[in-house]
Amino acid sequence: MLLYRSFFRNWTTGDYRKLSSFKIYGKNKMLNSEEKRNKAPRRCVVTSNKKRKIEESKDAGQTLKICHQCLKKERAAFVPCTTCRKMYCMRCIHQWYPNLTITDISLRCPLCRNNCNCNVCLRSKAIFETSTRDITCTEKVQHLVYMIKLVLPFMKQICEEQIQEQEIEAKIQGKSYYELKIPQSPSDDERIYCDHCATSIVDLHRSCPKCSFEICLNCCKEIRKGSISVLPEMKFQYVNRGFDYMHGGDPLPVSSNLESPKGHHTRVSTKWNGNSDGRVRCAPKEIGGCGHSSMVLKRVLPDGWISELEAKANEILNFFFKTEHEEALQKEAISCSNSMLRAASRDSPEDNNLYYPESNEISNEGLGLFRKHWTNGEPIIVRNVLKQGTGLSWEPMVILRALSEGLGYKINSDMSVKAIDCLATCEVEIKARMFFKGYMEGRRYVNLWPEMLKLKDWPPSNKFEDLLPHHFNEFISCLPFQEYTDLRAGVLNLAAKLPEHVIKPDMGPKTYIAYGITEELGRGDSVTNLHCDMSDAVNILTHTVEVKLTDEQHSAISKLKKAHKEQDKKEQNDQESVAEYNRELKENNEKCFIRINPKNFPNDVSAISEETRETGAALWDIFRREDTEKLGAYLRKHSKEFRHIYCSPVEEVVHPIHDQCFYLTLEHKKKLKEEYGVEAWTFEQKLGEAVFIPAGCPHQVRNLKSCTKVAADFVSPENVHMCLRLTDEFRNLPKNHKVREEKLEIKKMIIYAIDQAVKDLERLL
Repeated sequence: MLLYRSFFRNWTTGDYRKLSSFKIYGKNKMLNSEEKRNKAPRRCVVTSNKKRKIEESKDAGQTLKICHQCLKKERAAFVPCTTCRKMYCMRCIHQWYPNLTITDISLRCPLCRNNCNCNVCLRSKAIFETSTRDITCTEKVQHLVYMIKLVLPFMKQICEEQIQEQEIEAKIQGKSYYELKIPQSPSDDERIYCDHCATSIVDLHRSCPKCSFEICLNCCKEIRKGSISVLPEMKFQYVNRGFDYMHGGDPLPVSSNLESPKGHHTRVSTKWNGNSDGRVRCAPKEIGGCGHSSMVLKRVLPDGWISELEAKANEILNFFFKTEHEEALQKEAISCSNSMLRAASRDSPEDNNLYYPESNEISNEGLGLFRKHWTNGEPIIVRNVLKQGTGLSWEPMVILRALSEGLGYKINSDMSVKAIDCLATCEVEIKARMFFKGYMEGRRYVNLWPEMLKLKDWPPSNKFEDLLPHHFNEFISCLPFQEYTDLRAGVLNLAAKLPEHVIKPDMGPKTYIAYGITEELGRGDSVTNLHCDMSDAVNILTHTVEVKLTDEQHSAISKLKKAHKEQDKKEQNDQESVAEYNRELKENNEKCFIRINPKNFPNDVSAISEETRETGAALWDIFRREDTEKLGAYLRKHSKEFRHIYCSPVEEVVHPIHDQCFYLTLEHKKKLKEEYGVEAWTFEQKLGEAVFIPAGCPHQVRNLKSCTKVAADFVSPENVHMCLRLTDEFRNLPKNHKVREEKLEIKKMIIYAIDQAVKDLERLL
């Protein structure tokens, strides 16, 4: 008896190291932990520090009452499960399973439902699952042929680029194209990036034999044309002018050498030209090379492999591709349901509505409707996707407990997290428990202004499935359109086609946990600034908490907003800007509420239906790809009206979208529509909704409640062209720009996706 008391004491206090000395006694045999692990069933057996067993006492013919969740037996009331006879105390039911009734638990407890979130079940090893939908061989063949058809043109472009470079090299060496032998670069399965533009190198490239400086084929082409740009470095830095300044007060005195410089680019005045015979010399010393040796053409992949793969893919298309498949999809798409959401009020009404199906409708409708809207570059919202999972809790404290177990921390320890303060847009360190308390109850500064914090890309690791294995499985099972979104086995996900030996980009999933309130503050809002993802993405809202402000806070916010406006006016040095401000202030009612009818302008939160207002937790603005240029022009024109780090005015704009320093408030969205005729799709994401964002669509998000979202990236064959375009945009950004490095490696994905599709088709047929 003393042995078991000591066992439960160590268990409940979290001292798991001492449990390794215990042994569990079976019927007539004593088993050590390793023997028990090999013999026992998976679910509920304690071994050294991984599992547990609740002993049942049959001394008086009664079962010992111990809660499976907290392992305590002194609780007043328990609910026994009629299926497995495990028990849960009322306190744990209310705290950890608020969505389950007593009747639900009596019929099938959380353990039977496979969504128990006790420490042991969260810590147990999970069997990783892939798609929940079975795909027939016929469907898989159709999907693979469809993918090859869309992706093969881009592979042909890669082949043509390589052939052109090989022909130049053959002339340099005085050989025929077929006599050319290209040495292989010792890559050691590591990523190779261009030392000039930071683009990933998939195969042919040039390397300096003296200093190993390497460049991609695009840079070679630009050097020969004389159009290579020597990329500058960003030297601009925002200055912290103090807390009072961020709330409309006077700035702290700043030394002259810390003042924000007007010119933020350090340009290198040097030329880098190719020889007349096509040779490319190494980059000048000023930009990292040696400037002397002629660069040698090298390859990463086996000689001729890409050309042979292209020929195989062409043969497959000629043999297998039939128009009946496309016609069937079109017919299916025509039989459209009424699952549409009005999200814009543009003059052309054909793209104001977004596809908005229920998660249980998707299997019946197939992929036809998805492809119809997705090919047009339209976002898609799927409702109630959490119903497709087991019901595992996404409550932040459950995630924190699971992560603590995965990292070997004690849940009651002083674990800290690095969060982003949305007012200063800077990283702060805070105790995890304090952060999550603020998530549930809210936080505020000394002047009563709401303090908005958020955790981005959390946990800070690309091993989500290792640290949160059960939540990873839950996320995968909830994903709609898994042919596209499954991270490991999506038949139409190019990112899932990379072989094991290739280093893969981090496609997620990632958890985003952030505070939020309904009122738009203007400064310090819980937002994701306007940006453009390099790949497609899906974002699921898994948990929300509504935090309400007090009357005292509302009064303080109103006063501080007035101070903010006065500060904005004061800092407008241009007299024309001041006059514009006064004119807008005078004509505000007439201009904003008469000229633009709120009922026809869904960007206004108040214009959204009562149902949406009650349940919406995140306000999304997603812009059309074709509006990107006009959107950028507006941001450049009005950049001085926006604030970024330390609430300082935006001084310089390198790229209005990729800089990620703008969030368009309701006022700016109205001005954007007036001046440029550009309007976003605007909608509120509700709990359990999955938002699909096509690559190349600029978008921003503001949290209306405390939110937990889980997002993952994928690469669909329909949007490969946008991934390539964005890659080209990123390579022209300044050297130390935060999004410059091309981490997606889209060209590598194209080649390996075709390769895997060809292999799969050969095996299936």
